[in-house]
Amino acid sequence: MEPCDWQLTEDLDEFLHAAGDFLRSRPALHTVTLTVSEALRTRGPYAHGAEAPRFGVLCDAGGPVRATLLHTPPYPIQLTPLDPPDAVALAGRLAEAGHQVPGVWAQRETAAAFAAAWQHRTGASAEQSERQRLYRLAGLTPPDRLPPGRARVADAADRELLARWCVEFAADTGARPGQDPLQWADSRLAHGGATLWETPDGTPVSLAGHLPESAGQIRVAPVYTPAALRGHGYAGAVTAEVSGRAAATGAEVLLFTDLANPVSNRLYQRLGYRPVADFATWTFAAPAG
Repeated sequence: MEPCDWQLTEDLDEFLHAAGDFLRSRPALHTVTLTVSEALRTRGPYAHGAEAPRFGVLCDAGGPVRATLLHTPPYPIQLTPLDPPDAVALAGRLAEAGHQVPGVWAQRETAAAFAAAWQHRTGASAEQSERQRLYRLAGLTPPDRLPPGRARVADAADRELLARWCVEFAADTGARPGQDPLQWADSRLAHGGATLWETPDGTPVSLAGHLPESAGQIRVAPVYTPAALRGHGYAGAVTAEVSGRAAATGAEVLLFTDLANPVSNRLYQRLGYRPVADFATWTFAAPAG
């Protein structure tokens, strides 16, 4: 990969060779790119969708990497923080390459800068569709009272349940379909990355997942309780369990929340999570005609 300007590639090894040190230098802000790259490396290029992923790095001539792009269609492109001129340059580079860009996910200012640049370059419409906040666990404060029941790591007998809750979580959050739900369940079961809260009679009522450790950080995701079971403290109990286990490994523990959901934001702050940065998703639509 030539060390100048925006360079695009479909070769994951080439991307990681160029950008690995940069991504690991700020693992919290780069958590999604790190974890998605690791999934692609260990589970293959179609771990997050039916199309091959694409990557990009931004370098000064002869200098270090200072930004990256990762795209796993049909999801929005993921960008690390960019200055507005670099966002304009990237929009031009992608447009010239004929790259289909359904949207962008990045820190709030970067996402807005790229959305404006893409809209200006292509005539596409751009709409901010989601706002998220990244939190870091400063010190776990478990709930004062736990609901009846216990936490347990999901096993193979829970595969169908995990797949069903994956679909329900996506519907609740408006996420676009990507990976097959059963494949998603298998990927979580493979590393013990799904923990359930179950009632005393053994009925699962809430889920907290986590991704494998990468660059010294573990991200908690997703947290889901079916609508009819909310309001009983199940999500707080299972999230505290997963967060505590992750923290005990010595890793930095992170999670994202939807800023449109004040309940989850209050919950995570009560558990000891503190804000790191705000992120946004912008969705693009091609111009009419």
